[in-house]
Amino acid sequence: MHLLTPICFPSASPPQPPTRPLPPPRPSRRLACASASVHGSGSFARRLRLPRPPSVASAMRRRGRQRAAPPPPAAAAGGDAAGPGAQEKRDGTDLKTLATRFWKVAAPYWWSEDKTQARLRLAAVFALTLGTTGISVGFNFLGRDFYNALADKDQEKFTTQLLYYLGAFAGGIPFFVLRDYARETLSLRWRSWMTSYYMKRYFKNKTFYKIQSQSMIDNPDQRINDDLSAFTGTALAFSLTLFNAAVDLISFSNILYGIYPPLFIVLVVYSLGGTAISVFLGKNLVNLNFMQEKKEADFRYGLVRVRENAESIAFYGGEENELQLLLDRFRRAFDNLSELLIASRNLEFFTNGYRYLIQILPAAVVAPMYFSGKIEFGVINQSVSAFNHILSDFSLIVFQFQSISAFSAVIDRLGEFDDLLDGNESSLSSQGDSIDGISIIFKSSSPVLGSNGSLTQSDPCTVLEIRNLTLLTPRSGNILITDLTIELKDKDHLLVMGPSGSGKTSLLRALAGLWTSGMGDIIYHVRGSMQLQSNLSCDEPSNMKSEGEQLLQSSKQRRDNGIFFVPQRPYMVLGTLRQQLLYPTWTEDVHHSANSDAQNKDPLPFLSEVSTSDGVGAKPEMPSTAELIRVLEGVKLGYILPRFNGLDSMHDWASVLSLGEQQRLAFARLLLAKPTLVLLDESTSALDETNEAHLYSQIEAAGITYISIGHRKTLHKFHNKALYILKSDLAEADNNLRNWELKSTDQISVEESTPFSS
Repeated sequence: MHLLTPICFPSASPPQPPTRPLPPPRPSRRLACASASVHGSGSFARRLRLPRPPSVASAMRRRGRQRAAPPPPAAAAGGDAAGPGAQEKRDGTDLKTLATRFWKVAAPYWWSEDKTQARLRLAAVFALTLGTTGISVGFNFLGRDFYNALADKDQEKFTTQLLYYLGAFAGGIPFFVLRDYARETLSLRWRSWMTSYYMKRYFKNKTFYKIQSQSMIDNPDQRINDDLSAFTGTALAFSLTLFNAAVDLISFSNILYGIYPPLFIVLVVYSLGGTAISVFLGKNLVNLNFMQEKKEADFRYGLVRVRENAESIAFYGGEENELQLLLDRFRRAFDNLSELLIASRNLEFFTNGYRYLIQILPAAVVAPMYFSGKIEFGVINQSVSAFNHILSDFSLIVFQFQSISAFSAVIDRLGEFDDLLDGNESSLSSQGDSIDGISIIFKSSSPVLGSNGSLTQSDPCTVLEIRNLTLLTPRSGNILITDLTIELKDKDHLLVMGPSGSGKTSLLRALAGLWTSGMGDIIYHVRGSMQLQSNLSCDEPSNMKSEGEQLLQSSKQRRDNGIFFVPQRPYMVLGTLRQQLLYPTWTEDVHHSANSDAQNKDPLPFLSEVSTSDGVGAKPEMPSTAELIRVLEGVKLGYILPRFNGLDSMHDWASVLSLGEQQRLAFARLLLAKPTLVLLDESTSALDETNEAHLYSQIEAAGITYISIGHRKTLHKFHNKALYILKSDLAEADNNLRNWELKSTDQISVEESTPFSS
């Protein structure tokens, strides 16, 4: 809910009752807003004054909140884990920090690859703003002569001034329309660049995963979508308002001071006093707006979870529980909003009185001069117009205080997010892993020329080496696995087993590079050296550890080097069935255009740059439609093609496919990608034994080495090695220095229940 009222700045108009919040105005409505004050007494020039740049309030209301992607569960709970009411309050951010964060968020675009376009467009907006200010000054003098003719009952002069007005309108309106259009398009371009900029940083180096898994910050989705939109629109609108105010102040101060100097002094005292009172009355609005953004996002996330887990909730019969949880979240938003309304009400008592008093104040000051015959009637209207121009410039904080407080909350939220992405005070490093000692290395199995001129080559049959791996949990540092050393050769299929909570999936996280807490080396042997070299950039420091070796830099690098991961519940992307099969090895180009020249002239090229890794490794050719259909039939999913009208239909695949079908679809992705090594985390748990056996036979026939996590004893026959992991506390109780044991599956009896039984 937004409490921001659009503010039009007529130079003077009769008092009108306060308006309720309106929908975001279109440019034509902003013109109507200014012309709506033409009725009543006052200067005709003043009443026909064309609008200023839209108020900050107008920009703040342009925030689409219809849909919200789920934030990190723990973070989105808003401190639910700590009990109701946790994190209900926060300390305020000082002005210096806000200013620093504003500059840090706003500055990159103006020095980016789009800086030329950005600066030219900004210069055009400022030039048009100067033009509109000149038009306003012209109307000020036209109004004076118009009302002098009216007071003198000079019909001929009145008709002439009226024609001047009509001509000025015809020539002036395009400047205002073009100014608003140029401002809106620049705001949209700025937002597009910032969205691309923040999303690349969000996905780079698995930052999105660390934020979610460690609950570092609440609602990153809202900050990318809503807060960036509000920031760009409001920052530009407010900057233009300040610029317009400065030009207005210079233009009209000379007019007002020339009419009656004491009136200028009254204006300065009145505006400074109003600003001080507004700051005092509205000092709590920034924090209240910050918390309102968070609580509304938490409530929306709860609704999204109900939609995504509707079947599970229905099976549990948990409607009453969900209703209560959602109402609790809504109540927190309601309580905060109630405080926000009270603070806004107190501020409105003052600002409405402040705004209404200026309707009569300038006329009351100069009226004695008119009664004594020292000035003409038109000069009164001219002084009122100039007074209101200058007063609105001096009173920006009074008129825009609610907008400024809401904008400060946006700056605060984006500043926190930017600090997190940049690794500053509340950074990944300070909140991340306590011990990051696990190295993931890609080693070429092809001959490599060493520094001494000799050729070195690793065993071409080796796929994976794990050396002295001790795995810890992030942050807490609890030991999961101690001193693990194993070696897998080609066609060595490893089954990882153990009780729940022993660290089986955590081992896969370490193999994937998601967890690096602990010590030891994980070495992948890559077929050929091209992949190692392709990820290096000439302008970045080398990540080569030694000849023929390279450290892990990105998830894409892991995929490009033939390492694939299949989770228990596969991720279903938003897209077609074809895109489900191609994910994540290939990205289908969704920007189809018959005209290649149109593609070369993309007005927003930065939205087409999607790579977040340090380079592009070798990628197999994208499979044809016939290959996609063949692989679907190979995993016994051919029947879904007629069911969903082919490969290019769009559905919510996580809802329309059963978990077993999703797992078979994940195996189809695997078979299309043709990796060297695949990590399977209970990837057949929803399948019957027949389908499970069929899928394992498919990947074995494809020559893929695999590591599986599973509890079924029927999995033994698909693997030739088994790694048993015990919980570390149980191993210590049995006086074992290691909590794991590696065996051949031929040595395991079906009835064997513990790895240390022999």
